[in-house]
Amino acid sequence: MSLVLPGTQIPLPSSSRVTLGPGIAPAPSRADPLSTDPAYTSTRVGLLSSAAKGKAADRGESLWVEGVSKRYVPAQRDIVLGSIIARHAEGYRVEIGSAHPAALDGLAFEGATKRSKPNLKVGTLVYARVSLANRDMEPELECVDPATGRSEGFGELKGGLMVPCSLQLCRKLLGPKYPLLPFLAAHIPFETAIGLNGRVWFKAASIDGTIALQRIIEAVDAGTLDATDKSAVDKAVKQFMA
Repeated sequence: MSLVLPGTQIPLPSSSRVTLGPGIAPAPSRADPLSTDPAYTSTRVGLLSSAAKGKAADRGESLWVEGVSKRYVPAQRDIVLGSIIARHAEGYRVEIGSAHPAALDGLAFEGATKRSKPNLKVGTLVYARVSLANRDMEPELECVDPATGRSEGFGELKGGLMVPCSLQLCRKLLGPKYPLLPFLAAHIPFETAIGLNGRVWFKAASIDGTIALQRIIEAVDAGTLDATDKSAVDKAVKQFMA
């Protein structure tokens, strides 16, 4: 990882499949007008981060700028947790913590048709993917994988508890090497959904377990608990479950 500033040119990896994430945008102009290579720049201060994705035979790479920001800026293919704030004939408006609410079409669910659509109420929590994100337009969401037509885990989240936290912690929790969730699962069976918009949803078998998960996430986010220290996490679980 390297520190970048707004306007810093971003060199693309040699991989043929590169997915650009938050903090990277096409450059407004090129230093060499004859160049055919795509030029991209950073749009914020942060660390240029990357992660491999896909199978070894078809390896790709994701690239984004990890910044310290409090407001979520939607990016295409982000997974988010949102709350329905309004209903209309064609679908819903969803609050996802960004500057503008997102649109969720009533047909953007597994098996949905014009005669058979989900009937979600205001206040319902949904787990969705950002299907469209442009700077001057409200983002659009979908609760189905367009490639397979299946929900793939997206849709209404029933019960449980949503915990707000920093955008940086959510990205860490989604990383395969971050140990916090496996540490917690050794003590508390639970379901979880993590949104890149700074929200984590938990559903445990007991209220005590749900509250313990909430307090541990808040402690890790505040910096008072080291998520990589298994003994410290084990001690925190016992303390909050007591």
